[in-house]
Amino acid sequence: MSFANKVVIVTGASSGIGAAIAVAFAKEKANVTMVGRNETKLKKVAEECERNGSKPLVIIADITNEDQVKSLIKETVEKFGKLDVLVNNAGLARLGTLTGGDMLQAYDETMKTNVRAQLHVTTEALQHLIQTKGNIINISSVAGTCVTKFPDFSSYNISKAALNHFTKCAALELSKHGVRVNSVSPGPVRSDFMENAGSTFSLESVPTPLGKISGPEEIADVVIFLASDRAKSITGADYVVDNGFLLNCP
Repeated sequence: MSFANKVVIVTGASSGIGAAIAVAFAKEKANVTMVGRNETKLKKVAEECERNGSKPLVIIADITNEDQVKSLIKETVEKFGKLDVLVNNAGLARLGTLTGGDMLQAYDETMKTNVRAQLHVTTEALQHLIQTKGNIINISSVAGTCVTKFPDFSSYNISKAALNHFTKCAALELSKHGVRVNSVSPGPVRSDFMENAGSTFSLESVPTPLGKISGPEEIADVVIFLASDRAKSITGADYVVDNGFLLNCP
């Protein structure tokens, strides 16, 4: 399943799932643009991409900054000549509760990154994706389907539910242009996500029916499939990769 001569943008590519996705596309010989805010981490992932077959374009950018989003799309097309795949992976969680009085602040910051920025990146990339009849993959979460038992993650849950609906709305609108839009919803994954959110909870302790926690490479495998021609009849779908986690939700 080669992506030779294909051009892929991966946001949030400095660690975790985004890093694994960037490396996976590099292994498939794609031209990859890695986007993130942490230059040191991005550099390490870029070196891994290069070792695995493809030197990426590394762009330090905050996707909530509209000018930087326009610039990253422009730089990608100037470098590689086109765009075939957009992976909207960048996301965060900010802790807050209604009773704690900090829910609105957490909501605003979370929605700004997890929903509004994804919509804006998609909008800026769209003309190029239409030209190539490319596709978009949004990285969502099982939290968009099943409310977690942690009330301080409410804003995150809401944002992923919104992203799921955005995926379906975009898939329907863009189908007439031959552009496919799908999402992937991971369950617990080994990464620095919880640490970055300021939570001390370990996802490694979450029970799943299959008795294991996914590595980020498992999510990348599904993204590669959805971006490929093997998935050419799939749009508006949400692929759950959770070791059966949702089976335990009421």
